[in-house]
Amino acid sequence: MYYQKKSYRNKFVGLFFLFPVSLFIHPAFAQSPYALKTGRELTLLGAGVVTLGASAALNSTIDPLTIAEIAALDRSDINAFDRKATFHWSTSAGRLSDVTLLGNVAVVGLLTLGTKPMRQDIKTVAVMYIETIALASGVERTIKAITQRTRPFVYNAAAPLDEKITRDARQSFFSGHATNAFATAVFTGEVFRHYFPHSRLKPVVWVGALGLATATCVLRYEGGLHYPSDLLAGAAFGSLVGWGIPKLHEVKNRSELGRRFDVQPWSNGSANGIYMRLAVFSR
Repeated sequence: MYYQKKSYRNKFVGLFFLFPVSLFIHPAFAQSPYALKTGRELTLLGAGVVTLGASAALNSTIDPLTIAEIAALDRSDINAFDRKATFHWSTSAGRLSDVTLLGNVAVVGLLTLGTKPMRQDIKTVAVMYIETIALASGVERTIKAITQRTRPFVYNAAAPLDEKITRDARQSFFSGHATNAFATAVFTGEVFRHYFPHSRLKPVVWVGALGLATATCVLRYEGGLHYPSDLLAGAAFGSLVGWGIPKLHEVKNRSELGRRFDVQPWSNGSANGIYMRLAVFSR
């Protein structure tokens, strides 16, 4: 038996048991930080489906602006905080915002498929993410259909008329891109930190995910598609859902020892064994 001790802010004791033959560790040694419950999942998924259905029904009742109504618009009627958005219009910024949003989705997908603990728990991660996006999108789209706020570019003479006379031109509040981007970013950061509580990559994941979400919001503003208040509301609501869904699924009944005791396979190329780590917390 080989004993090794390292000093950190939180001290860890590592024990290595070496064997001359290969050792297989059953996945039961690693406990998932999340758990699914049939009743809860049906409720959350049902809420997402209901709100998405309601938004689709309400969307069909939206009447596009007429040419006369567009001509009568006055940007001075917009509050000072949001008014500058009416001077923006860029189709390329709008398309690029789709790319950054998909980039956020790609990050959570790559982390799930590319890391063993998350890959082994892929069903749980997938269900939680579907619930997050369904609920966030359903509520956001329903509110859009109710408020029918005119998008900023409609006030801009540089924007083409055919873009202004669509139903989508009256669905500014609040931003769907901001909602989904921040829901995905916060979901990614929260899930990663629970699967890898001691990883040095946690700040990298958080900064990368939130950076992409922020870039999405900036591009929606530059494209004349949203007011700052639309983006702030979407970011806040999306963050709440992205944090709340994983929180609801956290395993609450793990013992203190279970949270501190870690067992993993270990190999140096010539010998195999088990690595056991016990976190000894000092105040």
